[in-house]
Amino acid sequence: MEKELLLMMPGPVPIPERVRFAMSRQAINHRSADFGAAYADCVRVLKTCFATKNDLVVISGSGTAGMEAAIANVSRDKKIACLVNGKFGERLYKISQRYGKATEIKSEWGTPLNLEKLKEELENGAEVVTLIHNETSCAIKNPAEEIGRLCKKHDALFLMDGITSIGGDTVEVDKWGVDIAITGSQKCFAAPAGLAMVSVSPKAWERMTKNPPYYLDLAAYKKSASGTPMETPYTPAVPLFLALREACLIVEEEGLPARIARHQKMAKAVQAAAQAWGLTLFPKIDKLHNYSSTVTAIEYPAGVKDDEMRGIVKKMGIIIAGGQDHLKGKIFRIGNMGSVGPLEILATLAITQHALKKCGYAVKGDGVGAAAEVLG
Repeated sequence: MEKELLLMMPGPVPIPERVRFAMSRQAINHRSADFGAAYADCVRVLKTCFATKNDLVVISGSGTAGMEAAIANVSRDKKIACLVNGKFGERLYKISQRYGKATEIKSEWGTPLNLEKLKEELENGAEVVTLIHNETSCAIKNPAEEIGRLCKKHDALFLMDGITSIGGDTVEVDKWGVDIAITGSQKCFAAPAGLAMVSVSPKAWERMTKNPPYYLDLAAYKKSASGTPMETPYTPAVPLFLALREACLIVEEEGLPARIARHQKMAKAVQAAAQAWGLTLFPKIDKLHNYSSTVTAIEYPAGVKDDEMRGIVKKMGIIIAGGQDHLKGKIFRIGNMGSVGPLEILATLAITQHALKKCGYAVKGDGVGAAAEVLG
């Protein structure tokens, strides 16, 4: 039997068979009714997952393309306040520096955001605010609703990266006042990497720059998507659109509330296992910030080496993630995005528990049993 590694990381994630098969059909004309119908199915389901009535477009490009589209279309030469408490917040800040007058509101990775500093920046004229809703580099969920209220109070545009929360956790774009929201195909939707999905509010359309990037011109995407059939302005990655449509139909069949509840239960199971092992969850949460519902970051105990521990897990057929940048060797991360269920979670935890023991760590308790209690 051909062996496929099980991806239990914060994306890409395992792709359901139906989704893979959707990519294997013969190519179709991207200016045809067939393609337009596929695009329309995607947008219908995506709007439910974003909880928005705003315009929504799909760009052939990774989530980072969606990030850059959000910044580049509304932020040129404007004052941008960038909230940062992890790697992807830093990425939005670096993109913002290329287009506007960006200020980094920095917290240590995995710690609460500095909302008092954000208030100061807004009072001093910040016109745009950027946020990572679910910061997977350290598995902390940031308070998007609270930040949306602050932006609304000061009439600032609110740009939110929901790449690892939309489709797997509660996101309410319209209620929270998110002007541009972004997600990616390879995370909670369990489709292949390569598509960025972007919603845009009426206020954001009113404040578009007069000279946007050519390929990432959101107005061009809106114009093409408003026709019959729906189209993209430039040649799209057609197989990826067909795969995303199938992934969206799976979301629709499961039901978004059930899908969110499943993700939350899987995350709680991983958290319970870590605590049973006697390990520490990495994020430092408070009443506004919480643990991620799609990935769990766990601190390594003294003496356990990252390469050795994750190498044992990989040898047994599963990929989990390590830390990024200065967190390399300090944490490991287990993802639970997409279509995974108790079987994949318990297998991952059993092998991780075995690997920790092999690396010399005396686990305090049965993490697999603790997780099973949550899942049962």
